[in-house]
Amino acid sequence: MAKVNSFLKDLWRLTKPYWFSDEKVQARALLALIIAINLGLVYLEVQFNQWNNGFYNSLQNKDLPEFYRLLWQFTGLAVIFIIASVYQLYFNQMLQIRWRRWLTDHYLNDWIAGRTYYRLQLAGDTDNPDQRIADDLAQFVDRTLNLTLGFMSAVVTLGSFLTILWGLSGAVSFTLGGHDIEIQGYMVWVALIYAVVGTWLMHLIGRPLIPLNFEQQKVEANFRFSLIRFRENAEGIALHRGEAGEIRGLRERFGAVATNWWDIMKRQKKLTWFRAGYSQIAIIFPFVVAAPRYFSGQIKLGDLMQTASAFGQVQGALSWFVTAYTQLASWKATVDRLTGFKAAMQHAQEARASEPGIVTATSNDTSVSGDNIELRLPNGSTLVTPFTVKFDAGQSVLITGASGSGKSTVFRALAGLWPWGRGTVHLPAGKRVMFLPQKPYLIIGTLRTQLAYPSPPDAYTDADFVRVLTDCDLPHLAKRLDEEQHWAQQLSGGEQQRVAFARALLAKPDWLFMDEGTASLDEATEARLYGLLREQLPSTTVVSIGHRPALAQYHQRRLSLVKENGVGRLVLA
Repeated sequence: MAKVNSFLKDLWRLTKPYWFSDEKVQARALLALIIAINLGLVYLEVQFNQWNNGFYNSLQNKDLPEFYRLLWQFTGLAVIFIIASVYQLYFNQMLQIRWRRWLTDHYLNDWIAGRTYYRLQLAGDTDNPDQRIADDLAQFVDRTLNLTLGFMSAVVTLGSFLTILWGLSGAVSFTLGGHDIEIQGYMVWVALIYAVVGTWLMHLIGRPLIPLNFEQQKVEANFRFSLIRFRENAEGIALHRGEAGEIRGLRERFGAVATNWWDIMKRQKKLTWFRAGYSQIAIIFPFVVAAPRYFSGQIKLGDLMQTASAFGQVQGALSWFVTAYTQLASWKATVDRLTGFKAAMQHAQEARASEPGIVTATSNDTSVSGDNIELRLPNGSTLVTPFTVKFDAGQSVLITGASGSGKSTVFRALAGLWPWGRGTVHLPAGKRVMFLPQKPYLIIGTLRTQLAYPSPPDAYTDADFVRVLTDCDLPHLAKRLDEEQHWAQQLSGGEQQRVAFARALLAKPDWLFMDEGTASLDEATEARLYGLLREQLPSTTVVSIGHRPALAQYHQRRLSLVKENGVGRLVLA
């Protein structure tokens, strides 16, 4: 019971926000319309059930005029049923996309706000957040609506047809232990017993599907992510001749997919054996139970057919859990993945609020500074001892150090990304600060979008784009400004770093921090690009992190990160 209560609370936390959001009026109105159509469909089923009685009686009585009248009646009911079914699906899908759009925006905001995505990646707490947002949200919305409306229809159908079946059933009498026993509405009790036993057996057989579906979603996402990484790192794999290792890894990940799928297959085979037998028996079962009354002359053929139809509706409504079990198992797994993702994001946000680590603040000073900054690793150990540093306006500074000493972590800390540690980074108010990582981020889009990023492309003119491309030794790209490509795969490492310099020349930041910004370039190109910074951005403060000795000539100050006993210390070189 505790698990059920916990699941219901998690489900409510996932479901509630949309229905109480700024879209609540439209959402509730659309849901009310869908419910109304569903109720109308149940009413039409009742009409069809009553039609069965008259139609089969007309056949038994060979009443041709009544037969034709009932055919016309069926035609009218069928037309209404078709229209209602079409619009029930249409409005259901409309509500699905509206709810999914709202949820997607909500989850994207939570994931991106406060760089939660970055903390989750560093902590490694949540697998495949992309799948949870793209796939799990879609499945959650689809199955929540369909299962809820299906359950509601089952309840209304049960209520509608119970009365009909009770009236048609009559009473059954028998003697047990010398006592005469009469059971009123015996068909209702038979349907109830049949459905309860079927539901219990279905749950017993299908319960393992819930964790199996959860695991299947995980291993499918892992396999898909591995394929994406293979595609995005095709050149590196080819250069390393790593095809054998990659296909081995891909086979292992798909092996996990196939193994778990076999487990699902075996369980679903058992489930299908039972469900198929249960459904087939349900077709003939009401005729067997009601046949004695028909052959004794107590009821007509129409009554028999109406009784069988009503029994089928009652039994179907009572057996909703049986028919929906596979969807319920998959839906439960989806809810668990989303609640886990939501909890991980909330934990990351709470950790950021309670232990902000390195705080970024604006000041009226004209410099960028770090005050008493200490860098730690996720396990709490010290990576770099506390340091205070100041970068004055117009000054160029080089930060050097051995590989693994923590240079890139200092870069992340100054950018406000590193969550473990303490201290304050002060940024001058109203000034533009730009950080360029060693591996430039290139989006999938047009080249002008790449160069302008993160500003919109219309922030600059074509002449601006052509100028910076020419200055950065990329004139051959000037004619491809409107070409949409996966540029990270189209451009070499050196070209990508030159695109990053072109971005900086366009943005004209007041402070420019670069982590190994020229590591993929030759020294002549490096000298040319640093010369461009001096010529075109004379008032920009340039802070470089690198290890090449030649970089010192382009900077006025030098800081060195020295590692002693496994701990880094920032000193003036």
